[in-house]
Order: sequence, then structure tokens, then C-alpha cells
Amino acid sequence: MNISELYKFKKTVYSFEVFPPKKAGSVETVYNTLYGLRNMPVDYISVTYGAGGSEQQRQKTCEIASLIKKEYGIEPISHLTCVGSTKEDIKEILSELKKAGIQNILALRGDMPAEGPTVMAFPHASDLAAFIRDTDPFFNVAGACYPECHVDAANLEEDIENLKKKVDAGVTHLTTQLFFDNEIFYTFREKVEKAGITVPISAGIMPIVKKSQVERTVAMCGASIPPKFARLISKYSESPEALNAAGLSYCVDQITDLVANDVRGVHLYTMNNVDIAKHVTEATESLFKSVNKL
Repeated sequence: MNISELYKFKKTVYSFEVFPPKKAGSVETVYNTLYGLRNMPVDYISVTYGAGGSEQQRQKTCEIASLIKKEYGIEPISHLTCVGSTKEDIKEILSELKKAGIQNILALRGDMPAEGPTVMAFPHASDLAAFIRDTDPFFNVAGACYPECHVDAANLEEDIENLKKKVDAGVTHLTTQLFFDNEIFYTFREKVEKAGITVPISAGIMPIVKKSQVERTVAMCGASIPPKFARLISKYSESPEALNAAGLSYCVDQITDLVANDVRGVHLYTMNNVDIAKHVTEATESLFKSVNKL
């Protein structure tokens, strides 16, 4: 199923993200996660590209996406990065995904290695998206976007110009990097619409339920911490149970506000935690049911 079709008949799409385990031999952990997620009312599940982009990690991504589709009847979308890959490498990966029946791909550049990539056949995600589009019309290509600006862009205006190139290359819908301030997302949404970008955008949301997540998450993606969220973390940082409850509550409030403001999709970064996904889904399920009846 082409996931872009979901946005045509649903006002707000709800999706999850899971990731392959980094350690060899621990793939059972994500299988357990998927088993726990199997009956939740989710429209699709994305699978991140394995850390390092090695052949083994790539196979894990394809294997997990195939399991989601064949065992649980949920449509998967497979991440695909292009840093360090030749055109032949990408063709091989596309062949593997097609054989597994994986139609949807999230095209990403990927993180640059500290020493620099040995191969750079695709300088940007837009180049990868265009290549996939031209190689095989079987695939539906999605893309990522950054409400607070991609780290390599000079400013948000330049980043949106690059995003327009990605959409022009064939990307059918977008998912944002995680953020904690909805006003930043609304401002970003207005700017991309003015730039002529009309494809649906899903808001990427991650529940922060542990003190250790805060610095790691901010360092990883550059998301700013609004004062309200900072106060919450400060107040409950010494009580793991209280911070867990407060973090989940903040996440649910974010989603509630997003749905009320006509977001086209909510993409929950589950961190492979079934309990978190279940809590957030149960707390917000009625919202999605309500808006999708309209």
C-alpha cells in the first residue's frame, strides 16, 4: 500500500517508529516490541536504517519491515540513507525491498562520518529521492523535514528551499524531526506553505520520560526545550516515577494541541518502548477517531 494514499482519506494519520537493535544477536528485542504494538490502532510503522548502514544492519531493517507487513498486517516504511553508497548499492537495496514487498521508503542523506564519506553518489536526500523515483515507480518516497532547521543549513529559509527541491524530486509526504514546542511547528508549517510545499506533514513527537534522555536528545537533533518543559524536567528530575508521568502527560498534551490545530499526522518515536506507546495511544485514540469521522 502506498502510504501517501492514507493522507487522502484521513484527516490525521497516526504512526510509530521503531529501530533495529545496535547489538548483534539482540534482534529479538524489537520483535518483542512489535508483538506488543501489533493491536494498536496505528496507520503505519517506520523502521530506521541500522546504525552504520552496514549490510547486516540494512538486512535487519528490511527483515523487520517485512515482519511488520506480513505478520501483523501493518504497512511499513523503511528508512534508507545514501551517505557512503554508490548507485549500484542503492539499486541492490531497492531490489531487496521490492522482493520483500516494501513499497514505502523514507529517503534520507544520513549522518556524515567524522572522517568524511568514501563515496558520495547522492549529496542530498533530494538526489536519492529522485533516483528512487526514476529507478522504479513501484516505490513511494517520503522525506524528513526540520522545524528548527537542519544543522547543515545556513538558516531556516535556506533549509525550506532545499526541502522544496526534495518535494519536487518526488517526495509525497514529510515527517518532522522531533520537537517539544508546537508553536515552532506551526510557524514552520506556515513558512513551507508560503514556499509552495503542499504535501502532508506529520509531526514527530518523542515522549521524554527519563532525565538521561534530555541532553542526549537535544545533542542528537538540536531540538530546543521550551520553558514549560524545562520547568517540568527540573521539578521532577530526582523522581523517576514522577518524571515518567510528567513526560507522558506533556507528550499527550502536545498531541492534543496538534490534532486540534489540524496537523496532518502524528509520528510517535517509540524508542521501542511498548508501555510508552500504549499509554500515549490509549490517551489520544479518541482524538484521532473524532477528527477522522469529519
